Amino acid sequence: MSIIAGFDTSNYTTSAAVLDTSDMSVRNVRQLLPVKSGERGLRQSDAVFLHTRELPKIMKEAFSDIGHFDACGCSCAPRMIPGSYMPCFLAGVSAAAAFSMGAGCELFLTSHQTGHILAALYSCKRLDLLKSQKPFAAFHVSGGTTDILMCTPDSEHNVRIERIGGTSDLNAGQAIDRCGVRLGIGFPCGAEMEKLAEQSFVGFDIKPAVKGLYCSLSGLENKCMNLIRSGAEKKDIAKYCIDSVCSALEALTAALLEKYPGIDIIYAGGVMSNRSINKRLSQYGSFAAPEFSADNAVGTAVFAALKKGLI
Repeated sequence: MSIIAGFDTSNYTTSAAVLDTSDMSVRNVRQLLPVKSGERGLRQSDAVFLHTRELPKIMKEAFSDIGHFDACGCSCAPRMIPGSYMPCFLAGVSAAAAFSMGAGCELFLTSHQTGHILAALYSCKRLDLLKSQKPFAAFHVSGGTTDILMCTPDSEHNVRIERIGGTSDLNAGQAIDRCGVRLGIGFPCGAEMEKLAEQSFVGFDIKPAVKGLYCSLSGLENKCMNLIRSGAEKKDIAKYCIDSVCSALEALTAALLEKYPGIDIIYAGGVMSNRSINKRLSQYGSFAAPEFSADNAVGTAVFAALKKGLI
């Protein structure tokens, strides 16, 4: 039996996780950071402060009853590419470094994006894709990213990631959040927008702006603002917004499968926890459970376990 700790401090969520490799069970502890009413995000300085405040409580809940750890994983940057940097991840790295020294276990650093993909593979029971040496595709769709990623198993980073498509302007989560804030919903808006949209039965003729493996979502924001100004019902505006995102993702999926027939597809990221998007796109690939699609530290724990050769 090996016990692995994981840390992730993204822009809006403080996360810690424990992975038990004997039965591949996890403990997934997460806390959303508070955003003031009417705001559309957090300044990085505020996020660092809030993570620093929340981490002791999150760590106590995740780790207090465990006496031994064999490794620790932590996200240190948004992507594993030169120059990728956000201060909020420094809070997690600092806590993980101190934790690993105290626990006497090795610390492995990875990217937030890699953590999302590994958490999705864990949730979908598709970690076998990392053993096949065959590339697979991942959609990473959140407030900060709308990416199509070509993922190749790699001995150094567990998976080598190359962006091959996605949005050419606004991210899907940004569009949903901006519309939601204008509707008076607290940020982040995804969960409440989903509840609103499920109350609407209006059908929309949506033609997504897609060219090759890239989509444009800036027109979606403009259309939602026009609907708000016209006095449309909130539930219908929410449904239009989410349906538009879903239509764009479906068109991108079709374009991906046309270019790479038969490729395995994994869907990850906070936007992919939406039930209607899941229902519509699940025919094309594997979806992580909502708790593993939203920001979490499970993927960083999986990363460390893979690096140690424990799974």
